[in-house]
Amino acid sequence: MRLMVKVGGAQLETPDGRKSFAASVAAARAAGHEVIVVHGGGAQLKELSERVGLQEVRHEGLRVTCAETSELALCVLGGSVNKTLVRALEDGGVPSIGLTGADGSVFRVRKHAPKGVDLGYVGEVEVVDPKLVDALLAAGFMPVLSSVAPLAAGQAGDASRFYNVNADSAAGALAAALAVDVLLFLTDVPAVRDGAGRSLALVDPANAQDLIASGALQGGMLPKVRAALDAIESRPSCIVKIAPAAGTNAVLEALDKTVGTSIAAAVQELC
Repeated sequence: MRLMVKVGGAQLETPDGRKSFAASVAAARAAGHEVIVVHGGGAQLKELSERVGLQEVRHEGLRVTCAETSELALCVLGGSVNKTLVRALEDGGVPSIGLTGADGSVFRVRKHAPKGVDLGYVGEVEVVDPKLVDALLAAGFMPVLSSVAPLAAGQAGDASRFYNVNADSAAGALAAALAVDVLLFLTDVPAVRDGAGRSLALVDPANAQDLIASGALQGGMLPKVRAALDAIESRPSCIVKIAPAAGTNAVLEALDKTVGTSIAAAVQELC
C-alpha cells in the first residue's frame, strides 16, 4: 500500500524520537509499503521565535505568521527539522530526500484567510504536482516533505515569500493528489477524544462536526480532524487514522483497527 505519514514536531525534537520514528518507517517499508512523510515542527519554530523575541499567536490551532516568522518557518521547517529527520532516516537505512513545496513544484498554495481572518503568511494547498514524488518513489527514495511552499501562479499575495502551511492540512491535500491508500496522523495525543475525555475508535463526518461544534476538539487536534475530513471527501476509499507516534513500530501498529482513531466517510466502511 501507499502510505502517507504525517508526524508531528514533538516526535522529532530529540535524537531518540527521530531514531524511533525512522525505525518505524523502515519496518513499514520492509513490510512492502511505499511511504511518504510530511512533518511538522511547531515546537521547534516556537522555540526559535521566542529566542528572537517573536510572540506566538494562534487562531483555531493555526499559527499566525508575520513576515519575520515566515522566514523562520522556512529555516526551521524546510531546513533544520527536515534535514535532521532525513539524516535520522538515512542512518536507519531509509534512503530519503527532503523537500519543500517549491522543489519540483510538489505543492503551491493560496493565502489562507478562514472566515476573513488574516493569518499573515499562512497558506493552504492550491496545486499539487505528484511527478517528483512518484519519480523518487520509483527510484527507491522516500520523500520527506516540509510544510512550507510558495504561492501558486495567479494567486494574490507576496510571491517573494514562502508561506507556512499547517502540516496536517498539507498532508490531507497531498494524500488526495498522490492517491494514497492510507493517511496516518502520528501524534503525541494517541486518539480523538470526546468532551468527557474518552478516546474514540471511530469517527465519521457527522461525529466530527459535533465534536467541533461542542468545543471538544482543541488546539492541534482541530486541524488534524479537519484535514482528515478533507482527505476522505476527496478520496473516500482512503483509510485515515490518528494514532500514537511513539515506538519503533508506530507506523505498522497504526494500521491496526484497535489503535488510535479511524476517520471514515461512513463507519460501516471500516468494518
